[in-house]
Amino acid sequence: MNKHEFRTEPLATASMPSGVVHLVVNEGAERFSYYGMRSILVVFMTGMLLNTQGTLDPMGEAEAKSYFHLFASAVYFFPFLGAILADAFLGKYKTIILLSLVYCGGHVVLALDHTRFGLLVGLTLIAIGSGGIKPCVSANLGDQFSFANGHLLTRAFAWFYFAINVGAFGSVMLTPWLLEHYGPGLAFGVPGILMFVATTVFWSGRRQYVHISPDRSGVLQALSSPQIWRAIGKLAGIYVFVAFFWSLYDQTASAWVLQAQHM
Repeated sequence: MNKHEFRTEPLATASMPSGVVHLVVNEGAERFSYYGMRSILVVFMTGMLLNTQGTLDPMGEAEAKSYFHLFASAVYFFPFLGAILADAFLGKYKTIILLSLVYCGGHVVLALDHTRFGLLVGLTLIAIGSGGIKPCVSANLGDQFSFANGHLLTRAFAWFYFAINVGAFGSVMLTPWLLEHYGPGLAFGVPGILMFVATTVFWSGRRQYVHISPDRSGVLQALSSPQIWRAIGKLAGIYVFVAFFWSLYDQTASAWVLQAQHM
């Protein structure tokens, strides 16, 4: 393989693909950055938001909850666009790199600009980045395996989801403490640093990954397939109830946080 080329097919080996370590570390650091930032949003908006003159101008609780849930909704809208971008135009690797840089930019804005404008720009960039890479990272992990080592795929995903939970748990323990003792600059900055680490770790493993080329015709064929839409229609009835669950679950980072502040 030429040093400027990437593998397009998994190696016929029974061992764990070498790139899996990079993908697992990347996911843990990315989840730390996301959940750390998310865990302090409502507290920041209702107690530390500034106006353009640099004086306190916090939101009311109802407005803060609206901002939070609009952001959470956007995070789950952009996976549609990320999937199309990856499958039809850039491929998963380039999509993850590009949108991870957008993601990093959002963290930088939140760490440096504590006004309402900075909040809107930062959250928009993070929603695009976090949501856009969401359909790519798990699929990219699966791309690394062949039939020869497919029996290890379950183990790889176990480590992958273990990293997600470690990152999320660590961030929600540390970031609120940083906000209380050091303010929003450091509290948003540390998750931003972890996102830069995640992006760097992912990039450093590029020669070890399998890179699946985008296939625009395949995407168009899938979108025009009646069978695909029938399958989506059957699943939609189930996911209506899933939406209710997650809309209630996300109260843990908004209404429940505000309730705890009054206790």
